[in-house]
Amino acid sequence: MTEYLLSVHTSPDHRPEPMSEQQMQEQMQRVEALEAEMKERDALISSARLTGTDSATVVDATGGEVITTDGPFAEAKEHLAGFYIVRAADLDDALSWAQRTSECVGMPIEVRAFAGMRGA
Repeated sequence: MTEYLLSVHTSPDHRPEPMSEQQMQEQMQRVEALEAEMKERDALISSARLTGTDSATVVDATGGEVITTDGPFAEAKEHLAGFYIVRAADLDDALSWAQRTSECVGMPIEVRAFAGMRGA
């Protein structure tokens, strides 16, 4: 089994339509059902939603002194909104989880395998 990062990306150009309270509850139920299935199939390792880039801080200690700046590392329209770490038999299995996750959250998902052994 290989571990994959499913990155949930968002941008100002890809904002979903505003949802009613009922629509938000239905979406959360779909996400919870997907996560429950991932756990049942021993695929879900971790998941989290991130705060917006307006609360990001970048720390750079590469030049001999520590410099901290507000905002995301790179100025870009797209940013990381959340993630899932899943265990999958192969890339096709990971892509299947990504497709279902994208359908639930309404945002694109980037799939990348971890290089080397996590947690070793």
